[in-house]
Amino acid sequence: MRRLPLTPRPEWQATVEELGLLWHSDTDGPYWDETACYQFTMAQIETIEAATEALHQLYREAGERISRDDQLLAACGIPSSYHAAVRDAWQSNRPALDYGRFDLAWDGTGEPKLLEYNCDTPTSLLETSIIQWDWKEAVFPQADQLNSLHERLIARWQMLAPALPGRRVWFAHVGDAVHEDTITTTYLRDLAQQAGLETRGLLIDQIGINADGRIVDQDDYLISALFKLYPWEWLAAEDFGQQVLAHFDDTVWLEPVWKMMWSNKAVLAILWEMFPGHPNLLPASFDPGAITGDYVSKPVLAREGANIEVVSAGQVIARTGGEYDRGRLVYQQRYPLRDFGKGYPVLGSWIVGGEAAGLGIREDGLITSNRARFVPHIIVD
Repeated sequence: MRRLPLTPRPEWQATVEELGLLWHSDTDGPYWDETACYQFTMAQIETIEAATEALHQLYREAGERISRDDQLLAACGIPSSYHAAVRDAWQSNRPALDYGRFDLAWDGTGEPKLLEYNCDTPTSLLETSIIQWDWKEAVFPQADQLNSLHERLIARWQMLAPALPGRRVWFAHVGDAVHEDTITTTYLRDLAQQAGLETRGLLIDQIGINADGRIVDQDDYLISALFKLYPWEWLAAEDFGQQVLAHFDDTVWLEPVWKMMWSNKAVLAILWEMFPGHPNLLPASFDPGAITGDYVSKPVLAREGANIEVVSAGQVIARTGGEYDRGRLVYQQRYPLRDFGKGYPVLGSWIVGGEAAGLGIREDGLITSNRARFVPHIIVD
């Protein structure tokens, strides 16, 4: 695993914009960063793939346990009003894209270690699937890349199609200023269309409830299947989220509500309790005294690296702000991230339907936040 300094392509901004990456830079510099790439051997890529698929199986087993235990559901931040919906969705195997991004810490030696799993509203999808592949083809056409994400997601939509009434699905997201959610949702909608589905788009606040208590779009059409790039924990905490429970099963929700069991940090402690010593897990607990040496504290429910503290030798050496609740924390043993020259890389290993599907790398400080840079990768033997 090496970091190679490079010269960016001329007019790369126009190139990535044409492929759909509208937000690629800000006042601090590029988000999409072509000044370097990471190089892996095929053996290293196989190690990442094996770790990714092993972790997915651990999450499957954890889902079985959590779904049957109200205390664990509550520990994962799931309101009691949603316990039955989560349990039913899990046990009835509701339709799911079953995709997500495992954030792994690794320096190319030993085993990759799980930092967390983004599987409810994962972003950096277009960058991983399309933008870095186009870059590779232009800059390193003879090299390979861990990247079957595009094809696997189309195949997944095709598999889901018979379960979607009228082969139709609505796509909703927040109208974010930097267009990150817009780009991700638009890309997934395009993939669904390529799979032969009829799609309709709307903003999340355009969804309403009709007189019969069923959810409708801005034109009062009943929403029979909904992909929402909007966190389940936010929805469940809103009045709207309580109102939809009466007719919950009238809509196919993508991703399904059982993703709430996985899209939190409490599950890290549950996994370590279930699988102590697993080579792809870091020790994690609700009790800081249970962690030996340096650790990272994370709110049970938080996003984009917010409200995290890194503690070394009893001192906080890095901290991020935010508006999430630090009253309920998980403590995870700190992995000694390696600075390859321009920051610490976190490997975003994507999975679709239980199979490793792509790799996207973000560089930042000791805490990977929404200010991280995306750096492409290649495979060279």
